[in-house]
Amino acid sequence: MGNLYLVRHGQASFGAADYDKLSDLGHRQSVRLGEYFAAKGLVFDAVLTGTLKRHAETWTGIAKGAGLDLQPNLRPGLNEFDSAAVIAAIYPDPLAATDTPEMYKYHFRLLRDGLTQWMNGVVSPKGMPSYVDFVRGVTGTLDEVRKEHTGNVLVVSSGGPISTAIGHILGTVPEKTIELNMQIRNSAVTEFLFTPKRHMLLSFNSLPHLDGAEYAPWITYS
Repeated sequence: MGNLYLVRHGQASFGAADYDKLSDLGHRQSVRLGEYFAAKGLVFDAVLTGTLKRHAETWTGIAKGAGLDLQPNLRPGLNEFDSAAVIAAIYPDPLAATDTPEMYKYHFRLLRDGLTQWMNGVVSPKGMPSYVDFVRGVTGTLDEVRKEHTGNVLVVSSGGPISTAIGHILGTVPEKTIELNMQIRNSAVTEFLFTPKRHMLLSFNSLPHLDGAEYAPWITYS
């Protein structure tokens, strides 16, 4: 039996011109997670990441903190959906900047609605695969892990693919998968046990590396 650790990237640059890069805090979260893995004595047989910049930067931080020298295997199926395209599919007008609590909440209400419609096949966001194909990209990685590994495997991805993986093995409806997605914190760890036949959820959205009052300000969601 093996252990699959799915890590959501560190805090990205929400509201900036380029979301797809870690903030200074996101880099610190990633290094701190690597330090935690090293303290636990975890050794990984393989590392799989999406191809986004925030995935690569998160893995770089983990590797630095843990003193690891592994080359990640890049898997496009671990990439996040395009949230701007999802929102535009149901609300084509330009959105005001998300620089107030009200606009932040409005942004995520639209995102929830757009995701629900995409996942149910109602809308087809521009430049994105169907939800069926998105799920296939995630489950293809899960199948690869089951077939090719028996020890500890690390996946660095985003909230969408991680919640989709959980929804797949638990058999949840799209609305529940969206709820899971919105809960996943930056640099959080979700753990599966796996055999050659199946995956089993062991833990969800944990932050053991940020357990302590001094790290409370490091806990973020975007």
